[in-house]
Amino acid sequence: MLIYASLVVTMLFWGGTFIAGRILADSMPPADAAFIRFALAALFMAVITRLIDGKLALPPKNQVIRLLLLGFTGVFCYNICFFSGLAYIEAGRASLIIALNPIAIAVGAILLLGERLSLLQTAGLVISLIGAVFVISNGHPSVLLSGGFGFGEAAIIGCVVSWAAYSLIGRSVLRDMSPLSAVFYSALFGAAMLFLVTLRDWTLGGMFNYSAAAWLSLVFLGLLGTAAGFSLYYYAIRTIGAARASVFINLVPLFSIVLAWLILGETIKGSVLVGGIILLTGVYLTNK
Repeated sequence: MLIYASLVVTMLFWGGTFIAGRILADSMPPADAAFIRFALAALFMAVITRLIDGKLALPPKNQVIRLLLLGFTGVFCYNICFFSGLAYIEAGRASLIIALNPIAIAVGAILLLGERLSLLQTAGLVISLIGAVFVISNGHPSVLLSGGFGFGEAAIIGCVVSWAAYSLIGRSVLRDMSPLSAVFYSALFGAAMLFLVTLRDWTLGGMFNYSAAAWLSLVFLGLLGTAAGFSLYYYAIRTIGAARASVFINLVPLFSIVLAWLILGETIKGSVLVGGIILLTGVYLTNK
């Protein structure tokens, strides 16, 4: 029960990242928000990895390139898209679009790794895509045919593509490294890449003028949304297995929608909510 409770708390943290991201999207450039988030996350992850794994060893030489790719896809690209997208669309709807992550990973595994889906998984894939059409189109599927597809939706779909690449690349990394070490180095390398962007734009100096809400959001993202969230999730995987732990990820959009309503005053259209339920049903069937 303690493991299950920790998983619910983790999903609450991950649901809250959309609210924090929405707040930051109105306060600072995407690269600045992403860099500070993962600079803090790398610091926290170093401590947590040292405590849980007992050491923080240098990565194997044969994994450095893959770790750089993890930093580029799962940290750099994902977070530029994440903060950019949240400047245009609601946090709750963004969380429903990102619920496509398991589907994108499954499709990537089919195309790149030659994996096969069962009939039930294929049905789940089709069902989830039908639900995604309603979520992405904000309840009006016809707008997708008339070019009514905004930058915000495109950016959040960029998150899905980035995370699928991160997950597929990460499979080979985890053969030689612990999950926490892999997350730490990908956060570290990704933060370094983001720092180069902030230097190019020369906007990081404005961090001293950020509001208390912005800094609270950054600390939440770095400490709870990233370091604590990943640590609790991987601890749960070690204890009850990935299959049982991954079921809880379906709680993330629910928490995000509720928190967005409570904190940001957002509402979700009924058609979008129905689309989200259809999408999550498909995700469940694909992963069942």
